[in-house]
Amino acid sequence: MIAKLKGLLDETGTDWAIIDVQGVGYLVQCSARTLSALGDVGEGVTVFTDLQVSENDMRLLGFATSAERDWFRLLTLVQGVGSKVALAILSALSADELRAACAAGDAAMVSRANGVGPKLAGRIVNELKDKAGGMPGGGAIGGGVAGGVIIHQAGSASADAVSALENLGFKPAVAAAAVAHAQGELGEDAELNDLVRVALKKAAG
Repeated sequence: MIAKLKGLLDETGTDWAIIDVQGVGYLVQCSARTLSALGDVGEGVTVFTDLQVSENDMRLLGFATSAERDWFRLLTLVQGVGSKVALAILSALSADELRAACAAGDAAMVSRANGVGPKLAGRIVNELKDKAGGMPGGGAIGGGVAGGVIIHQAGSASADAVSALENLGFKPAVAAAAVAHAQGELGEDAELNDLVRVALKKAAG
């Protein structure tokens, strides 16, 4: 099985990328989160993969982190969650956010993903609740999960950003999730102003 690809980013689309590995182009389907993490066409990339083979189809799924791939495999074990729905969930939620949502039984958070209704979201968190604690996060934020709530290290830019959103009237869980999304998008070294700007868009949306 193909487990990882390392090469050049050759081309991207709305939900796919082509990775050129020594002249061979591999078409991989990706979440929006992975696509945004890959960088620009022509740059070197490493993509963790999962190969799915059926009677009529063979598809390669690509992920920016091994944590995202592990969550994809777990999600597709839930009845009603195929690769398309799993990628939609991973586009809407980072590994940390998904782990927190499942641990807390927060179906509403999972239902933010396109194509995921309340019933399916409820089934996902119920079936994965007991497994969430042992799953990896994405490493996007400097903290952990306690009681299903993302904890940001005191004094960090992410913690200050959460506090800023709370001061603007957002609930703690909403503020934490928005900042986690922003840091996943901007990276661990993102500055406070950038975190607040991106998190505000996410929380307000």
